[in-house]
Amino acid sequence: MDDEQRGDGELPALEERSDAWLVGRARELLAVIQTSALRDRPRHTDEVDRLLAEAQSRGEPRMVAQLLRSAVAVRVVNNELADSAEPLLDEMLAHTRRHGLVVLQADAHALRGRRLLLAGAEDAALTEAAVALAMLDEDITPDVMLGGRTWDMIMAATLVDIGTVLTQLGVYEVADQVMSRAHKCIRASAGPHLISVHLINRARLLVGWGLRLERIGEDERAAERFATAAAIAVAVEAPFRESLFPRDPHSAAADQNPIIGAALALAQPGEAHIGRLRGLIASDSYPRELVIVAIALARCLEHEGREEEAVEVLGSARAEMCDEAAEPTLRLCLIREFARLSGPDGGERTASALEHYATELEAQLWDMRESRIATLNTRREHERLSRMHSSIARQALQDPLTGLPNRRALDERLDALASSPTNHPLAIALVDLDGFKGVNDRMSHAEGDDVLRVVAGTLRDALRGSDMVARYGGDEFIVLLPGAPLHAAEAALRRALTAVANLPRDMSHGVTLSIGVVALRPQETAVRALARADAAMYQAKRGGGNDIVAITAAESGRRARVEPGTLSAAGATDRAWVLPETT
Repeated sequence: MDDEQRGDGELPALEERSDAWLVGRARELLAVIQTSALRDRPRHTDEVDRLLAEAQSRGEPRMVAQLLRSAVAVRVVNNELADSAEPLLDEMLAHTRRHGLVVLQADAHALRGRRLLLAGAEDAALTEAAVALAMLDEDITPDVMLGGRTWDMIMAATLVDIGTVLTQLGVYEVADQVMSRAHKCIRASAGPHLISVHLINRARLLVGWGLRLERIGEDERAAERFATAAAIAVAVEAPFRESLFPRDPHSAAADQNPIIGAALALAQPGEAHIGRLRGLIASDSYPRELVIVAIALARCLEHEGREEEAVEVLGSARAEMCDEAAEPTLRLCLIREFARLSGPDGGERTASALEHYATELEAQLWDMRESRIATLNTRREHERLSRMHSSIARQALQDPLTGLPNRRALDERLDALASSPTNHPLAIALVDLDGFKGVNDRMSHAEGDDVLRVVAGTLRDALRGSDMVARYGGDEFIVLLPGAPLHAAEAALRRALTAVANLPRDMSHGVTLSIGVVALRPQETAVRALARADAAMYQAKRGGGNDIVAITAAESGRRARVEPGTLSAAGATDRAWVLPETT
């Protein structure tokens, strides 16, 4: 991503950058770190962390979630930074769960699976993949706040992360299904970089699958996988030239990417690939990529009758992989290849007893792999049923259109808050949309539904996690703010009022808010408090809307008009309420 200079020739400070720039720069750094030298990776990771800190200071939940994803992803590509991913993974899971960002929550589980594989915890990684798949098995409504293209890109990236975990676990059939699903999202909306990432991961899946099939004697099926991977390697050339990966514009992707170079060589081993593969194996690649390149190079050397060189290449790769726990299936492929070429006459003859033992061992390993697939499907179904049960219970308390709590949930929460002294003071606000009827009349009820969803999400995101925003009916919402004095509640609601007023017009269609807020009095019933909030809201409405009216215990109205893009100073001295709660 090019840096834009200001008129004085200096680069803009980070806080002057747009939200889109922060997300895009993090995506670029993730591409860079996947191909950079080991010594440069901490520096790139530090920059991603600075981008995350800036996003958190702004507080927009979707942007924060995407930056958390980038901060985790740059750490789980190798062992050096993996330990520092744990607190970020916890934060990403908590943040996405709190804000209802289901797809990015599934991605957090997939990324935790990748972290667990680095630690050799295969069974735990399988469970994380099952949870992620179960979450995406649900009927997920696209987030209108993100836009269609961004939604597709996030969904595709999540599916690719899940597919990567399954590939490393050797569950190739399910990984292939997941990658096919990612392809549909990518085909609809992705740019060259995400297309390149997807094709490279798909080629890697097919190469690993082919090597595994060879181990059980399925050479014909393995050759089919290698041929498909080679076709993908040819197809990736065009998008790779426009991707975010650091690259030499004068060299082919196969000369720069280990997976692409190896895929071409495994399909047709020979002299033509040897120079390229030697260059790739000398690069600062990740151990798993090194194994694939080493096997491909050994095949080419063997094809040319240079078995001793092939054994030397495999021996070096085996020594390099001695501490690598992330992909045992691939490691076994390397050991098998080394043993095959190290046997009598370059592997043409082997002791029959050893060969029989190896065959039986591979058959048992294949059965274990089949068991792993069954385990994955069982855990996925268990998670799906568990989430379905929770969803049914949740739906009874949820408004289906906005996803907010409904009146039943509101009544339960209000009763609980009102009856507990620890929640006092308790502010209650009634929110009504200005101009909403006109949206329905001028456009359609479908457009009106979209406006309700956008406003509901904006209201929820602008307030604290402990505050409750519920749909009261039609275009009315109730907000409960436990522990908030009236002036503090007014300041918090003013922030929400401004956020809605500043929404892009194509999303809000000019709708604003009229808000009435009161403080619950001692011994006052919830019904009475809501009636006072309703009266305050109508006072704001009569003044032209886009207003907050706070009614004190003495029933005196105090009104503060908020113009779009402004924030009144009244009540703004309490920074704990004006600033968003940290994620």
